[in-house]
Amino acid sequence: MTFRTSREIGGSAIWLVLWEIVGLCSSATLQAEVPPAASVESTRPAPVTAAAVRQHIDYLASPRMAGRGGPQRLLAAKYIRDHFGEAGLLPLFPEGEFYQPVPGARAIGDDQDAEAPIIGVNVGGWIPGSDPELCDEYVIISAHYDHLGIRNGELHPGADDNASGVSMLLETARAVSRMPVKPRRSVVFVAFDLEEELLWGSRWFAAHPPWPLERLKLFMTADMIGRSLGNLPLPTVFVLGSEHAPLLQSTLDQVSVPEGLEIARLGIDLIGTRSDYGPFRERQIPFLFFSTGQHADYHTPRDTPDLIDAEKVARVSNVVLAVALEISDSEEVPVWTDAPPPSLEEASAIHRITELVLEADRTGARSMSGVQRFFVSQVHAKTGNAIKLGRITEPERRWLSRSSKLLLLSVF
Repeated sequence: MTFRTSREIGGSAIWLVLWEIVGLCSSATLQAEVPPAASVESTRPAPVTAAAVRQHIDYLASPRMAGRGGPQRLLAAKYIRDHFGEAGLLPLFPEGEFYQPVPGARAIGDDQDAEAPIIGVNVGGWIPGSDPELCDEYVIISAHYDHLGIRNGELHPGADDNASGVSMLLETARAVSRMPVKPRRSVVFVAFDLEEELLWGSRWFAAHPPWPLERLKLFMTADMIGRSLGNLPLPTVFVLGSEHAPLLQSTLDQVSVPEGLEIARLGIDLIGTRSDYGPFRERQIPFLFFSTGQHADYHTPRDTPDLIDAEKVARVSNVVLAVALEISDSEEVPVWTDAPPPSLEEASAIHRITELVLEADRTGARSMSGVQRFFVSQVHAKTGNAIKLGRITEPERRWLSRSSKLLLLSVF
């Protein structure tokens, strides 16, 4: 299997040479793209639509994709690469490549001089920034495209996990590419492979980036954005990671949120490392993780396209797009903070979730054991008390973190 395809995308290698020699995002190159009298309205991207994301989800979660496991992952990679090329993105990787081959890890006893076999491929494209002083700084929008494939003879379509996130990736790339005035910083779009294999694709990218990682000012990823937590009636997208960068908190407060969607900010320690933000979090790079939450069909053959709320995917996509453009154009960039203070917003979000779970249990919409019911009731009562007092202490925050992880494991 080979991933060398620069000849298929004709001319991309020439762009890379220009970038190396004179700087592709120089003002001389980019000013020609800017209309002489562009209005504020003309610089806004067209919104991502439900119809647009639906076509990607239906294709990527179709039977022909075999759950995007095994050899069919390369077919998914080609689909993503082709859409990047059609949108006019430039190849992200050396020698004019949209593909970054990902080798496997060497086991103890392996010949350390032999090349490790290629087991996956990341797909990346980028749009150069329009500001000659900021265009060598980057904002990444990402999603993983691999899934479980066929296991025990059963197809795992992976519609929510993570065709939904890939649809966001492709349509935000298309939206930025069509802006007549590009963002000041460069915007990068990456589809990671091997997320289901201990985040191996994103770990390889973070260890072998196309430019020094200190130039990366914000990493964003979306994983499972087409359903709702526990199939509860929640019009919510959970956004995690902003607690490590005050500018991200204020940005989330200021961006326009589409009607029918709510943002709930949570600390990442409430769930731990569960997606491709992990390698960037470890390197203290400001990040945001978008998810509508885990449900009963997670990692089962029931994660099918017909259950996806495409309107919700589009709404979340537009929030991701808005945050990316805000940071890409901002004078300031997010700065990592080690020890964020406790947030009452988290307690409010958990309180609402537990209230809906208890209501579903009372009405028979879901069934809990006595132990589960007692635990959820305790979390509901304690978060309610914090809301009533208008504060949450450090010990209470630590308890909330432990309880949230246990909720995910035992209830959802």
